Amino acid sequence: MNALTEHPQTSRLTAAAPSPLLDVDGVSLEYRTRERIVQATHQVSFAVDPADRFILLGPSGCGKSTLLKAVAGFLSPQEGEIRLAGQRIDGPGADRIVVFQEFDQLLPWKTVKQNVMFPLLASRSVGKAEAEERARLYLDKVGLSGFVDAYPHTLSGGMKARVAIARALAMQPKILLMDEPFAALDALTRRKMQEELLELWEDVKFTLLFVTHSIEEALIVGNRILLLSSHPGRVRAEINSAQFDMHSSGSVTFQSTAQRIHRLLFNEQAPDVVADHDFHAVRLSY
Repeated sequence: MNALTEHPQTSRLTAAAPSPLLDVDGVSLEYRTRERIVQATHQVSFAVDPADRFILLGPSGCGKSTLLKAVAGFLSPQEGEIRLAGQRIDGPGADRIVVFQEFDQLLPWKTVKQNVMFPLLASRSVGKAEAEERARLYLDKVGLSGFVDAYPHTLSGGMKARVAIARALAMQPKILLMDEPFAALDALTRRKMQEELLELWEDVKFTLLFVTHSIEEALIVGNRILLLSSHPGRVRAEINSAQFDMHSSGSVTFQSTAQRIHRLLFNEQAPDVVADHDFHAVRLSY
């Protein structure tokens, strides 16, 4: 990686740098359609530290969701390796839980509490009493303690999203994987869910790998953002976005950073009449 400049918080050259929790090392991924084999990513590398909110951002077809599936263990790399806590990922595991954007993944014949308990009991991770205790704990954390006996068809989209998140966190995975989890929600609910996700992270400090194609969402949710080029996905740059939060979107710095990300993603030149920007938080790849 050819770094233009490197932010101190993202540098791995210092002795104090923590060991990464997730290592994606030179990963190329393919998938098969009826007509042909499609290369989704080409030699993608990145590392996620404990308690990171790490974003995969790029245009449609750049392979970000395919990368998430590979981290989940659903796909095997054609090239490179993925390691979690130093161990090579060779298949799915309870140490990685995925939250998808389709909330119909909730079992309609089970209550909210039973949905959260189900993977704990199915994986035999804990007994029934502890499964119920965890379910109540995490449903309370997502604000659904009053809906433990409700059925999915009675819930709004945002509430279903909260159940899916509670179910994932109740498994206490090493890393939570979220594939555009709020894309199907209306704008107001989506913003509310982003806010609640950040509040939940402040409480639990889980490690998050989050896929989105929204630049604004990436800046709000993430503390680090990996930019992927168009198909096949290659690493374009990494940006430190820890300085932004839910209240930053109207600021000049936020807007200029969003514009810079757009230019990096689509190889656009900056307009002539633009003030110099601080590139200390950017690492570029070529």
